[in-house]
Amino acid sequence: MRVHLVDATYELVRAHFSPRPTVRGRDGIVLSGVSGLIEQLCVLLGTQGATHVACATDQVILSFRNDLYPGYKTDAGVPADLLAQFPIAEAAMAALGVVVWPMTDFEADDAIGAAALRFAPDPRVEQVVICTPDKDMAQCVVGSRVVLWDRRRDIVYDEAGVMAKWGVTPSGVADRLALVGDAADGFPGLSGWGDKSASAVIARYGRLEAVPADAADWDMPGLRGAAVLAQTLREHMDDALLFRSLATLRTCDDGVPIPQTDVSELEWPGTNRARWEAFCAEWGLPRLATRPPRWQA
Repeated sequence: MRVHLVDATYELVRAHFSPRPTVRGRDGIVLSGVSGLIEQLCVLLGTQGATHVACATDQVILSFRNDLYPGYKTDAGVPADLLAQFPIAEAAMAALGVVVWPMTDFEADDAIGAAALRFAPDPRVEQVVICTPDKDMAQCVVGSRVVLWDRRRDIVYDEAGVMAKWGVTPSGVADRLALVGDAADGFPGLSGWGDKSASAVIARYGRLEAVPADAADWDMPGLRGAAVLAQTLREHMDDALLFRSLATLRTCDDGVPIPQTDVSELEWPGTNRARWEAFCAEWGLPRLATRPPRWQA
């Protein structure tokens, strides 16, 4: 079997900002994100044949990372009509019949990473497919057993693909992000470090702590500005380690709440027709009433 782990926050946000006409539900509320998310899940479950599926959301945008770093992303600037769709989207996915993990103290990325770590070793699992283009999630990739799938571009990143795309192995993704920063998550990285230099240095040394403090000891002939880069890292190592911690996904051992312990619990049984039709009626989404690809027996 293949296990599909869906970043439902990404799908919800992408659908909300889609250039397609706005979808409105009961009392005229904007439900473009909910509608687009469900459409994508129905394609995944239908024509793309997914059988074992779980979806994670950022029910609360703030997480434990905001306590570690004040500049970390918040819900400031997020449109109110998008924030209002999160609980509706979670109810929609539950009514559709898929497993939903709404995160509060942790993030959706943590839930997906924790689930991949838990279920990938199961011999019944042929492959874990993480459905997102998010570069943070590349740290979860294991050979061709745990892969990233950018569904919009239909690109699958296995371990070789991660190396080709970002210049580091999955184990070096968080270290690379510590140096270059992540604007989407709100941490800046270190001054002067760019994609090429960070990828080259982490590919060579693997971890921040393994990078020699003096550029004269770097075994990297031809790297421009090495002396300045080494000085910056030496003087701001504490910041780099903090940024790596922000970028590193947490697991069930850290407290990420994944209640399912057996992969069979992720199997999609089909949609309960009465429950689904009631959801669509409640929120004024009649065009979605017939979208589920299979009804529960």
